[in-house]
Amino acid sequence: MKTEMTPREIVTLALKFETPPRLPRDLWLLPWARENLAGCVAELERRFPSDFGWIDINPVYRPSLRVQGDPYAIGSYVDEWGCRFINLQRGVIGEVKEPLISDWTRIAEVAPPYETLPDDIESAIGLVNQACKASDRFMLTPVFARPWERYQFLRGTENALYDLADIQDGTQELLRAIHAFYLRQFEFWARTDVDALFFMDDWGSQEALLISPTTWRALFKPLYKDYCDLAHAHGKFAFMHSDGNTSAIYEDLIEIGVDAVNSQLFCMDMADLSRRAKGRITFWGEIDRQHVLPSLDPQVGRDAVQKLVRHLYDPKGGLIAQFELSPGSNPDTAIAIFEEWATLTT
Repeated sequence: MKTEMTPREIVTLALKFETPPRLPRDLWLLPWARENLAGCVAELERRFPSDFGWIDINPVYRPSLRVQGDPYAIGSYVDEWGCRFINLQRGVIGEVKEPLISDWTRIAEVAPPYETLPDDIESAIGLVNQACKASDRFMLTPVFARPWERYQFLRGTENALYDLADIQDGTQELLRAIHAFYLRQFEFWARTDVDALFFMDDWGSQEALLISPTTWRALFKPLYKDYCDLAHAHGKFAFMHSDGNTSAIYEDLIEIGVDAVNSQLFCMDMADLSRRAKGRITFWGEIDRQHVLPSLDPQVGRDAVQKLVRHLYDPKGGLIAQFELSPGSNPDTAIAIFEEWATLTT
């Protein structure tokens, strides 16, 4: 007789607001954390194992001849789109300093990496489904759509912001090319047994959206709706990540069908967010990486958890205990955060 729920079942109940036996857990780890906080990582993974899993993409996708270097090593790295990142710190991701499309005369050079997608679709689906069956965790896609960030990688952040202030034909053309690739990619994953499609774009500054909500709704909301519609049409959940203060678009994310959003809740008015969004979307973390996780006092971490509980916790679901262990994090505070989450039972 089955007595315990699997991690996949616990996450699913939380997303559906059907009263999971405990809060789902998720821990994000950059290579930096495994190298520099190995003891803390080992304890967290032993005591509070994540309920989420990721498919190994290497047997599924074809290698790209454009890729050069290691994205987490100091130096230069070229990704599958041909964007060159410069990294100054081992274990984290660098930045694009010289965009491919410095002016619109070079837009023809954009070549989405269709060559990396599986050539034998049915065989690739079989590999993914086998991995999903072998795990009892809630499985997310190992690749994600990021139309705004990819636009920035190709055009450069300064150019990208100017483009959105004065939209030209090139802007529309580039976004269409990016979005078409991500849709093709998600069409494959939607046919597999993964539990959710995952997309992301960092849209917030510390205080507000990077662009006007009107522009965001005109250009990007329809793209994310396509991802959500595709996920739901195949019985999947739609997960999104976006850093910064994104309060202005939370209700838009709910409207288009985002099931869970990972955002920097401590940048926003949590009481206001609770009034507008609690019970309508799942808050997929997180805990403040700027002030809370670096604190030398573990009680600061416990207090942060209690703040989230006061505003966003519902025994029925809608909340996932999550944070990213990143440079500056204090191991004792990180452990205290999960200990505090563990005091909650439904």
